[in-house]
Amino acid sequence: MAKILIIDDEKSIRYALREVLEFEKYEVSEAKDGEEGLNMVLQNQYDIVLCDVKMPKLDGVQVLEKAMESGTDAQFIMISAHGNIETAVDATKKGAFDFVSKPPDLNRLLLTIRNALDKSNLVAETKTLKKKVLKGIEIIGESAAIRKVKDEIEKVAPTDARVLIIGENGSGKELVAKGLHSKSNRNKLPLVEVNCAAIPSELIESELFGHEKGAFTSAIKQRIGKFEQAEGGTLFLDEIGDMSLSAQAKVLRALQEHKITRVGGDKEFKINVRVLAATNKNLREEIKQGRFREDLYHRLSVIVIQVPSLNERRDDIPLLVNKFLGDIAEDYGTAKKGITEDALKALQGLDWTGNIRELRNVVERLVILSGATITIEEVNKYAKY
Repeated sequence: MAKILIIDDEKSIRYALREVLEFEKYEVSEAKDGEEGLNMVLQNQYDIVLCDVKMPKLDGVQVLEKAMESGTDAQFIMISAHGNIETAVDATKKGAFDFVSKPPDLNRLLLTIRNALDKSNLVAETKTLKKKVLKGIEIIGESAAIRKVKDEIEKVAPTDARVLIIGENGSGKELVAKGLHSKSNRNKLPLVEVNCAAIPSELIESELFGHEKGAFTSAIKQRIGKFEQAEGGTLFLDEIGDMSLSAQAKVLRALQEHKITRVGGDKEFKINVRVLAATNKNLREEIKQGRFREDLYHRLSVIVIQVPSLNERRDDIPLLVNKFLGDIAEDYGTAKKGITEDALKALQGLDWTGNIRELRNVVERLVILSGATITIEEVNKYAKY
């Protein structure tokens, strides 16, 4: 049920509006002046505030300004018998959703309230999505090894330098790439990810550069590649060490000339893309074995960020476990489980070959199979199958 606050110094107006709104199944509260109304907005959560403009103690515009400064999500609908276009425009500029003249046309008011609720729901959904996105790029840890990575991200992100991210599987290379993009000047534009190991070698060029209709047997229509999709933003080439040599040659040309050509086409397209790459392989050894181009390596490795394995940052395990316990409880819609100190120490002593990804899976398993508080006995029983 939507919550609406009426701020008006006229008791008869408050009464009339309350009757109408409660008939429409809204939860209604009242304030008799601007000061009382502002305190109620600051102390409670409302979806809509119907606010008179001319009031004692604080006028409606002052209430609106102070409420907006507090960061409220409530949508303000200003109401006044003395309104004019200038007042309405001023209120809208200061954050009001709409302006309604007294006495209000009830049909118009109810329509305005429904529209304001739609906006309020959209704002709430956007905040939830942003929270999920930010949660997905947060790098957890305070060990010296992970602080070094965070510092490197802060320094490198605002530049357009290409970055090679190296580290074991599951160590968090993708999080580093997302962190670099989110703190860059390109963060309003897309981060496009390509897992080079998951795409067959015969399709990787089409995936990266696109293709024209008829370029090969299954090319029944034109396809836009990842380079073009990432225009103005960031392209993240994950597992770059698994890319075929022919695709490597084309990527090198794209980085050198800032141009691409779709498979089966002859038209060149200029590109403005920042390229980040990641691998769990030793690319210098791959170069010696003839499986990776040395010139591409030097193009990609303007900056190299080494992501430490979990075994190199065991002090971060309690923080990571606490984060995962909270995330899993939120995902499952259950209370967050506790964990004993000796259980945490036992987790710190294990060999984490799968790194953070493995730790997250183990915590989820413990949440499912353990009691209200995870004990050392349960860690010993369930952590390693």
